[in-house]
Amino acid sequence: MVSGPHLCKIIRKNPGLKTLKARGCKNITQAERDIEMKLVPLSFSWEDTSGSGNSCQLEEISLGWGFSSLALQSLRPAVAVLKTLTVGLGGSLGEDALRLLPTICPLLECLTLYFQVLSDGILSDIIKSLKHLKVLDLCFCLGEVSVLSFKFPMPYLRKLGLRRVAAWMTNDDLLVLTQNCPSLTDLCLVGCKLLNSDTQKIISYGWPGLNSLQLEDCGEVTVLGISSFFDCVALEVLFLRHNGVGIHKSFILDAVSKLPMLRQLALDTCDATEGCFDIPNCEDSSAIGVIKISRCESRVRSLDIHFVKPRRKPVHKDTSVFLRSGNRLMRTVVQERL
Repeated sequence: MVSGPHLCKIIRKNPGLKTLKARGCKNITQAERDIEMKLVPLSFSWEDTSGSGNSCQLEEISLGWGFSSLALQSLRPAVAVLKTLTVGLGGSLGEDALRLLPTICPLLECLTLYFQVLSDGILSDIIKSLKHLKVLDLCFCLGEVSVLSFKFPMPYLRKLGLRRVAAWMTNDDLLVLTQNCPSLTDLCLVGCKLLNSDTQKIISYGWPGLNSLQLEDCGEVTVLGISSFFDCVALEVLFLRHNGVGIHKSFILDAVSKLPMLRQLALDTCDATEGCFDIPNCEDSSAIGVIKISRCESRVRSLDIHFVKPRRKPVHKDTSVFLRSGNRLMRTVVQERL
């Protein structure tokens, strides 16, 4: 467990510190009072680290609990050359701090936000001001965000992640992204339920050089099978789950043969037309190293009213992981959702 005072001491005593990662440290916001480790209110201030501002020049920060607008302001001298910022669960920058982010960290290249409150105004300011942004990953963020936030050129953006923040996205909106983010090599969309089979053509035509593609809970992208994604011949990682029943049993065999650089593949039997997939025999020429196939089981919704016919929903059951060993794929079943 890392407490706030200890973290401040580490920063002060290491003027050459470039990277600070403490996203999972909940005790940063609280201190230990006695042997029973009872939690009490915050007993330190991020201003305690400001003395390091003249010498310590952080380039990467990953923080959660205890990281706030005041904390960012206190660290301002030390983050003038910051390139990577991750704000995780428990962190809360607030609207003012997010709007000032390009001013406080003008050299920022990678921005990842979890559970932050966003708006079109905030995102627009960030995108317009951070001209050299390479990574933008928004995860489970709240607030009102629309395609208006992305109607600005992002010529250097290489990785875009929109996880449960773009339920409004349509194929037209996705087309806007292909025009404003021409250099994208890594795309992750989760919860974009308005997308359909035409999405495949938009992605493959707009970003033919994709290295990594993740689509989950994205409407009906795979209801007519998968064909256009094979045009993204540079794909190394392909993650497709809960995008509509339509993936043929032989898809893995086709993917391995048509995507020569494919190393990792993740699917879900919920999307399989026959409820399962054929597993290939690895040849020396194949790059595939990991295949993950998830399974779900149907459960009754616990909150359904007793006199209404119960509805069922898919819930994760297990994941079959196939790891390459020589010319063979060794299978392991785990309960986790990988």
